[in-house]
Amino acid sequence: MKIIHYCQHVLGIGHYFRSLEIARALHRHQLVLVSGGPPVGAELPSHVSEYGLPGLQMDSGFSTIFPTEKNRSLEEVQEERTNLLYSLFEKNSPDLFMVELYPFGRKRFHFELLPILKAINRGDFGSTRVACSLRDILVEKKDQEFYERRVLEILNKYFGALLVHADATLVSLDETFASMADIKIPVVYTGYVTARPGGNDGANMRKRLELKENEPLIVASAGGGRVGADLLRAVLDAHALLAESKQLRLCVFTGPFMAEGDFSALEGKAASVPGVQLTRFTTEFLSFLAAADLSISMAGYNTCMNILAARVPSLVWPFNQNQEQRLRAQKLAALGGLTLLNQEDLEPSRLAVLMEKALKAGRDSVKPSVNLAGAEVTARWLEEWCEQEGGRMP
Repeated sequence: MKIIHYCQHVLGIGHYFRSLEIARALHRHQLVLVSGGPPVGAELPSHVSEYGLPGLQMDSGFSTIFPTEKNRSLEEVQEERTNLLYSLFEKNSPDLFMVELYPFGRKRFHFELLPILKAINRGDFGSTRVACSLRDILVEKKDQEFYERRVLEILNKYFGALLVHADATLVSLDETFASMADIKIPVVYTGYVTARPGGNDGANMRKRLELKENEPLIVASAGGGRVGADLLRAVLDAHALLAESKQLRLCVFTGPFMAEGDFSALEGKAASVPGVQLTRFTTEFLSFLAAADLSISMAGYNTCMNILAARVPSLVWPFNQNQEQRLRAQKLAALGGLTLLNQEDLEPSRLAVLMEKALKAGRDSVKPSVNLAGAEVTARWLEEWCEQEGGRMP
């Protein structure tokens, strides 16, 4: 089966890595991952090739989209992307087109997605099925009713299935999308999508870091890095207080897209605190979590699921511009999966107390039972769906 999987990472990297994990599970098929944001530097499996459209990214206020290449106009880049995407479909004639988030989000990419969906509907590339790949929780809109009508108009006309990468016993889509009854295509809850660490990954990482047997390891991270500098500053200050009386290690991952000024300031602060290793990004994040005694992070989808997969005690500080991260964190905190941080908890002495408490609680405090087999379930369902003779086609 030939698959084109469309995913745009315009602010963070979570969408990209979730799509990549699904791509890994579709290992029996030829898959093209269509990206179009800043370079991530991830390792691709042999059956996956990446097709990078000219980059677009969004400001941290979610208000403006602009080219990643300087001296290029938005209109020029949009026209080139639209033409390149059509050419890719002409060349590949895919059996399956998987679209991450759209039409529930990515409305600024309507300019290139709607023409390709219309072309598929016309049969320009043969028989191509279309599926939407969606995370657990949607961002609320100012005019929610209008937003849901627009989503339904596109979803029901051009898509054949909706895959929700969530555990419905934890959170269901109707909590953030009220018009579920008006969706006319199959809706499948796959479970959460995440990689899982190998049995020896944690021990091997601790050995590589040359940690003493009882030396605590704390991992602090900020996802893609466009937001989260405030959290990492607070962690460094709190760690400095704890380091006055005990030996412990702190590994900080700022994210590849953190602003240079914020990164330099954190780098300078880290240099003055004992036992701190600070870098932008690692391809071994899950191994670090498996080795860790505590994780401190934002509450994005991927990070939360990595935390649960590694079963590491965690403190999470949700991104407060919308409800998505806070709702997810609240649901998981209620199950005993993590501890929710509020703004006042970032005061260094207060955060140090919370860190010490979480370290003492240990891994036995991580109790939630959440379905984390979303990638495998997604792959299996898509394979069966595409094999069905006479199944719904766009």
